[in-house]
This record gives sequence, structure tokens and C-alpha cells, in this order.
Amino acid sequence: MAKLSPEQLPQALQKGLAPVYLITGDEPLLVQESCDAVRAAARSAGFSERELFHTDAGFQWPHLLQSANSMSLFADKKLLEVRMNNGKPGDAGNQALLEYCKAPSADNLLLLVCPKLDKAAQNSAWYGAIDRVGAVVTVWPIGIKQLPRWIEQRLQRAGIRADSQAVDLLAGRVEGNLLAAVQEIEKLKLIAQNGMIDAHTMAQAVVDSARYDVFGLVDKALAGHAQAAATSLNGLRGEGTDAMAVLWALSREIRALTALKLAQSEGQKLEFVARKHGIFESRLPLIRGALQRLSIGTLRLLLRECGYTDRAVKGMAQGDPWEVLLDIVLTLAGVRTLDNGSLKTLLS
Repeated sequence: MAKLSPEQLPQALQKGLAPVYLITGDEPLLVQESCDAVRAAARSAGFSERELFHTDAGFQWPHLLQSANSMSLFADKKLLEVRMNNGKPGDAGNQALLEYCKAPSADNLLLLVCPKLDKAAQNSAWYGAIDRVGAVVTVWPIGIKQLPRWIEQRLQRAGIRADSQAVDLLAGRVEGNLLAAVQEIEKLKLIAQNGMIDAHTMAQAVVDSARYDVFGLVDKALAGHAQAAATSLNGLRGEGTDAMAVLWALSREIRALTALKLAQSEGQKLEFVARKHGIFESRLPLIRGALQRLSIGTLRLLLRECGYTDRAVKGMAQGDPWEVLLDIVLTLAGVRTLDNGSLKTLLS
């Protein structure tokens, strides 16, 4: 029936409700807002009763069909909301969703919510059935390049005008955390004079809400964003993250890159080798960029630095492991901080 983005959803809901909505993605704020929009439209259309299902270990898919076929005690129309935690309904779920989509009742509205779906799920029978009779809302993450524009639009919706420096400052502070960005915008509504925010006011008002997660650090380094990667590493250290956890993530990625680089030199197909190392298709552009930037010699040197860091963490080598982790991160991002002589001394 329709494939929609979160931005297209409100207008589509104004035209009328579909019998089934599937909302899929890994950006919590945008998923939540899309669900809220469907719920609000359903309430306005008379779906005053809501039943919530979670597909955990004890869930039985026939319960969904039983609820759909049973009359409400108050004869109200029902919103049936199913949270599919892993996006895989299994055989029983596949059958139940196929049966539901054959003849969805006008007294029910089905809302399915799940994480980002892989290619296999998108080619499944249950997904195809929902796509035919309902609407699929796919939520994509907001990238670093798109974030300032997204923030500017959110500010405008809040009645706030901000100069480009203020927008860039907020984007840098929240570092991809959309929920933090929205929370900061709500605060800005209280202090904006005449609906205007400049960079000075933004700097004073906005707290540092960046998420310093280990895997985000790795992706920033692979993307060549040296400053952002260094900031994330310092943030992880400041939050008390175990250096071994950071080392594990970095060394795993470097080992995979080394194997991929060797496979490339032997003429093997990158996609096949990537799958063997558990690298999703969506990350391949990031991996390709890193492979173009890093030589096999640099990758082998990084593996030696990882070994040294492991010994330093365990007290078997002198030096601050966080300083070596910083060098590893910057090298992955395309910046070399130690000269060859220093490296030989460090790794000897």
C-alpha cells in the first residue's frame, strides 16, 4: 500500500488510516514519534482501546488473532500494538500475520514495531503481506552531515530561529543523540529572546549530551573523523569505561580490516569475506573507505599496538594504555601521531 518515511507519515495519516502499520528502525526518538503519530490518529478515528503485546519468550502469536477476533467489552475499536523485539516473528508469527492481513477487520488497527529489518526479513512473506495491505515506515538514523539540517528544522518547529554557528554548536554537543537534541530545544524555548538563539546563548545553555559508546567510537575512526573519534575516546575514559572494552572493539575491527585487505589483494569478493567476519552490508561503505586509506603495513602495526595496549592494561608493559588507544584511534582515522622511532621504542 505505501512505504513511508517518518516525515511523510503525518500527511499520510491525515488522508486516512491503513489497517496495518509496520514501524522499523534503530533510532529510538523517531520510532517513538512515529508510533505516537499512529496512536493519536487511531484515537481520533475511534480506536479508543489499546492492547499491547511483546514477542518475548512466553508470547503466543495465536493470542493476537484471538484478540483481533474478539469483541471489545465496550464495543470499541481496538489498536493492537505488537513490539517485535528482534524483528523475527518466526514460523508462528509469519503464519499469524499472513492470516491477519488476508482480511483485516475495520474494528482493528494493527501497529507492529521492531528494530531495523535485514534483507531476509524484507523478503519474507509476512513483510510482503503488510506492504500490500498496510504501510511500512522505515526510520533511518540521522547522519553527521544531515544532523545540522535536522536540528534547524526542529528549532523552526519550536518557533526558534538560530544562526548557523548556533546550529553547528548544538549538533556538535549532542553528537547524534536526537533525544538529547530535542530535550535541549525544549530548554531553549524558555530562554530564546524574540524567538532567536545565537551561538553565544547556545554555548551557555546547552550541556554536553554526547553519547560516548564504544561502537560509535570505532565507526567515527573508520569514517576518518579524527577529532570526533578522539572526543569520544576521551569521553569514554572520563566516564570510567574499562580500557580493555575499548581495546576489544578496536582490535576486533582491525583484525577484520586486515583479513579484508589481504582478501582484496588476492582478488576475493569483499562482500563474501565481510559476511564471514560478521560485517553487515550497511557498514560496507564505511569499511571500503577505511581500506582505501589504510595499508596492510599500517594495519599490522595497529595489531602490534593492540598487543602492547593489552600488556599495558595488565601491568605487563610500561606506559598509559589510553595514550596508545588514542594513537590507534587516530591512525584508523588517517592521522599518525607517533614517528617511526617512537613506535619502535614503544613496541620493542
